[in-house]
Amino acid sequence: MPPLTDDAPALPLDAQGILELAARSMFYLFSSVSQGMFLVDLSGRIVWVNEGYQRFLPDLGFSSLDQFLGRMVEEVIPNTGMRRVLETGNPVLIDLLTNKAGTFVVSRIPLRDDGGSVIGAIGIVLFDHPETTLQPLISKFALLQRDLDDARRELASQRRRSLVAAAAGDGERRSKYTFASFIGSSPAAAEVKRQARRAAQSTSPVLLLGETGTGKELLAHAIHAASSRAGGPFVSVNIAAVPDTLLEAEFFGVAPGAYTGASAKGRDGKFKLADGGTLFLDEIGDMPQSLQAKLLRALQEGEIEPLGSNKLVPFNVRILAATSRDLAAQVREGRFREDLFYRLHVLPVRVPPLRARRSDIPALVESLGDDLALRNGTPPPEVLSDAMALLAGQPWRGNIRELRNVIEQAVMRSEGQSIDAAQLERILREAGVEPAAPVQDTSAVVVAEAEDESRYLRPLAEQVAELERRAIAAAMKAHGGNKLATARQLGISRATLYGRLENPE
Repeated sequence: MPPLTDDAPALPLDAQGILELAARSMFYLFSSVSQGMFLVDLSGRIVWVNEGYQRFLPDLGFSSLDQFLGRMVEEVIPNTGMRRVLETGNPVLIDLLTNKAGTFVVSRIPLRDDGGSVIGAIGIVLFDHPETTLQPLISKFALLQRDLDDARRELASQRRRSLVAAAAGDGERRSKYTFASFIGSSPAAAEVKRQARRAAQSTSPVLLLGETGTGKELLAHAIHAASSRAGGPFVSVNIAAVPDTLLEAEFFGVAPGAYTGASAKGRDGKFKLADGGTLFLDEIGDMPQSLQAKLLRALQEGEIEPLGSNKLVPFNVRILAATSRDLAAQVREGRFREDLFYRLHVLPVRVPPLRARRSDIPALVESLGDDLALRNGTPPPEVLSDAMALLAGQPWRGNIRELRNVIEQAVMRSEGQSIDAAQLERILREAGVEPAAPVQDTSAVVVAEAEDESRYLRPLAEQVAELERRAIAAAMKAHGGNKLATARQLGISRATLYGRLENPE
């Protein structure tokens, strides 16, 4: 190491000086080692081009630098993503850009003033002709992608073989999904999986609540697969799909010769088929009242009486139920038995709608695309960034089922492997849905979801006290500080109000 002398250059001693030195050094470094650089102002107008970038101008259709400078970036550089950097302030560190000048590996970095506001952006061509300069890396990536596709196909093949073997072997019905099948890492998805895993360790009834298409049946399969009854059968019945007149026979079975035309051998009901395992009652809110009393008695006594029989048959079944209806409202309206509601509402698990877990949409889209590719024997579709932003912004009233339908339509109707926003907009409009605005920054969605969930991860007493304080403050403001009117509005005594105001904690 050479000795330091008094004449040797020294680093600045203040943080701002070091930062400015580093910025200049990085700029000069990129300007010298990159294939080219240019600057745009906040409006997107090109204001500076370095010498390296000028060699691309003829291929872009310009014979001189004067023709290039001062033009809007989209006019002179086809397919550029610089506008998004200016609008969002988010850098794009590595991207592939292809236009009539060739294919390039590029970076796009926003420029900010002292106050942190975006005032422009810099575009850097890191590599041109990446098919040759980055060939070793591209070859390695292609090999890894090929291995991954092979592994996915093999896993899907093994799963199909195991399902066929199980069906042909002992004839029992098994669960098809595990918790790994519930795609998503958002706070809402993580919380519902945590609740469902805890429910799997119990033997009490579980009631899955949520809108249609949110994955309630998948979670029911997963709860059974993670429970102590995983070795037993998993039997599912969709109450909404069975005529009311046949439901009793569907549940409890039919004795031999119970009525004209009945089988001489009789027929086992779902309770008998699920003995030793799990019975999943889907759309329990659609059960007719005439059957609710019989179901309640079966659950309380642990025995059933098949149609046409006087013999009681014991059973050992764990009940999972699901509904997209508001069962509590149905109880208040007298359309669902209160005693049956409390019998089922032991371990309620509320499954969030897709709009409450938008950050999971990219993972769901990838999974749905892989599933379609495996079923059709085709490569997985490539959902472009503008299409993904559009998907993240939709309300998805049909939740994951609607998302699956849109992706499948896009795959089937696409001429190539890529799916863009324009294709999805056409599909949504044809379904009678006006597309909502896209969500460009999915990272902000993740933060918002996490913050929304974290508000409730506190002691309940603390949350109740906070709600009380807000309610009192709002009522006092509405009534101009009149305590009597405030107490009446909140339905509490003046003494209670005075106590809350004197001791807000």
